[in-house]
Amino acid sequence: MAAKGPSEPGMDARGRQRLLIVLGAGGHTKQMLRLVDLLGPEFDYCYVVPDYDVVSETKIRVPGPVFRIKQPREKKHGRTEGPWAVMRKMPGAIITAWRILDQTQPDLVVGAGPSLQIPIALVAKLRGVPHIFIETASKIEFLSFTARIIYYLHLYDRFYVQWQSLAEKYPRARFAGRLL
Repeated sequence: MAAKGPSEPGMDARGRQRLLIVLGAGGHTKQMLRLVDLLGPEFDYCYVVPDYDVVSETKIRVPGPVFRIKQPREKKHGRTEGPWAVMRKMPGAIITAWRILDQTQPDLVVGAGPSLQIPIALVAKLRGVPHIFIETASKIEFLSFTARIIYYLHLYDRFYVQWQSLAEKYPRARFAGRLL
């Protein structure tokens, strides 16, 4: 990725790159914040969290603005919503994702996990913003629903898995080891 000058969108006055980190909830947040810890304070971070999640924001150790988005696929009463509910929510999520990328002007989007990653990945692709997707460590044999959509629609620039067995099944995926 070519370095941008300090006056260009996505860069601060010190010329640091801006990363948009997509948090989910629970384990997704834990893995992404572990990655932020590994990357360190050399970047400017912006975060996206689900609108219902009141915990993830409190776990952020490297500060940055936090944006909220409605998750297109939610669990309610122990059941995951079906495709029709997801399709109804997706247009609003895409509009919100567009606004978030407008406001943050990221150099790179990095995310792992839940369905809120899909509208952000789609908007990043449309806007030419590089996107790294990291499949959650809890998926050992098969990709998650979100990962399958992102993988098969090519909504990523780099696609990482945390288990060698997945890298063997999905040839465009790269094995990168475990975040946790």
